[in-house]
Amino acid sequence: MKRNKAYRPDLIESLRDVGEAEEYLNAALEEDDPDLFLLALRNVAEAQGGVAQLAERAKLNRESLYKMLSERGNPEFKSLDALLHALGFRLAVTATR
Repeated sequence: MKRNKAYRPDLIESLRDVGEAEEYLNAALEEDDPDLFLLALRNVAEAQGGVAQLAERAKLNRESLYKMLSERGNPEFKSLDALLHALGFRLAVTATR
């Protein structure tokens, strides 16, 4: 019987590509589940060098960033915007029509 290969290392590797990370984050947003989006953001943060390095680039406190990305995280808009900019992304609004 074959053992299932863990998907996480492959996921993190694929999220090192900015285009893949962008699609992944947008797909998570479409689910309309804030917890799922934070999980996706944690995965992208890990793929892009880890939380400590990201905190430095975003000019955010490392502990605050860990807390923000935790399962119980509830990031403020300003912090989320800084984090996304550090990852090379921005928030955008589109019409649903």
